[in-house]
This record gives sequence, structure tokens and C-alpha cells, in this order.
Amino acid sequence: MSHPLSYIHPQAKIAKNVVIEPFTTINKNVVIDEGTWIGPNVAIMEGARIGKNCKIFSGAVISAIPQDLKFNGEETTAEIGDNTIIREYVTISRGTTDKYKTIIGGNCLLMAYVHVAHDCVVGDNCILSNAVQLAGHIWVGPWTNVGGTTAIRQFVKIGPHVMIAGGSLVRKDIPPYIKAAREPLRYCGINSVGLRRRGSTNKKVNEIQDIYRYIFQKGFPLSKALDKIEHEMKPSKERDEILNFIRNSERGVIRGISI
Repeated sequence: MSHPLSYIHPQAKIAKNVVIEPFTTINKNVVIDEGTWIGPNVAIMEGARIGKNCKIFSGAVISAIPQDLKFNGEETTAEIGDNTIIREYVTISRGTTDKYKTIIGGNCLLMAYVHVAHDCVVGDNCILSNAVQLAGHIWVGPWTNVGGTTAIRQFVKIGPHVMIAGGSLVRKDIPPYIKAAREPLRYCGINSVGLRRRGSTNKKVNEIQDIYRYIFQKGFPLSKALDKIEHEMKPSKERDEILNFIRNSERGVIRGISI
């Protein structure tokens, strides 16, 4: 179901029930799965892999070559999961030899003017609000919401179920389950509303809150706080995820609010 005013390269692999609106260009080495809608004036470049039931709006550019001077034409991809919505003028670069792919998960919403640079990984069910800018090699965990005009430095990692205030500058890693705001960016409590919306019990929310009291509010050095959590709190998926994230952070994590 392609419009006669669109261009589709004969080597592109497109499911039969994909809708392609006028003035859209789809290059070779592109795969688009069934039920997806491609709006007008969209550019789908080489290496795009687009899942089922996606919606891509006017002016978006998917799988453009990386804005990286080291890129030398390697065959890489930009992969978009099922049911993801990409709004107007979003740009997503394909990977480099670091990961060979850029990944946007399923059920995501990328609002207008978002940029996702090469080798980023954005997990399932994420929302990137208007004009969020991701530099290269960033990892964003599932169920994370990033407020509008936020800029994230390359190689930063953001844990799952995080909420980041609009207009933030993200220079350090952000551990799972928290809210981050202020300038410089700091811990502002756990994302209790988001966790409860996704089925977490009050007991689980309180457990996560107790973990972060050790880390950000009791005045312990970070290494001592992590040791106390490990020895004084019962093992759980959330406890271990937080400990592993912070201990494996290469950039260091954001700080707590000064009192």
C-alpha cells in the first residue's frame, strides 16, 4: 500500500500491509514488518529494521549514517521494536563498529525532534519527550521517561523505571527506580508513582526507598552504603539490580540532594 509519489528501492523488504505515504523514500537493505504506517516525507535509510505496527510521522529520518568521523561505511543497522511511535522530525542514526546497531525497543514513544545517536540502546516502553538528545553509546533501561529538551552525554547509562525532569543535563549514570532533577542533576526520591502504576506493591516501593536512604540520605560513603545494603537487607531482584548497576558504573552515578 505505497503511494505512487513515494520511492521504494526494489531490494527493500516490506510486508504487504505496510502503508507508505507520498514523498517518502525507502532505501535498499531495509526491512519493515507488517502493520506499520510510514507517513509523508520520511527517509528510511540503509540498515533500518522496523517492527510490526509502528507509526513514523513526517520528517523523520531513520538509520542515517552516524555523525561520527570514524565511521567508514560499515554495514550497520538501526532497529525499532514493535508498536513504537516515532513523531515528527525524529532522527535515529545507525550503529558503528562499537555495537554495529542502534536499538529502540518496543512500545516506545519518541516525541518530535528527538535525536538518538549511533550505538544507543533504548529499552522497551520508554518515553523520550520533545527534543530529547541522546549522544552516542547511551543505554536507557525499560520503562524510563525522559522530560523534554533533556541532553544526555555519550556513554551514560540510565537504569529502568527512571523519571528525568525536563531540561536536564545528564552527565552521570542514573540508577534504577529513581527520579532525577535539579542542576546539577541529583537524586530526588524514587519513582513511586511509576512503580505503582506498573504493579509494584507498597512493600516493594518501601524496600526500594530504604535502599536509597542508605545510598543518598544517611551520609555513608558510597562503597560503605553498598556494603551495608548487601549485609543488612534481604536479597531481592531490585536490591541486586541497584547494587550491580552502581558497582558497574564507569562514569559514576548522580549524587543525592544536599541538606
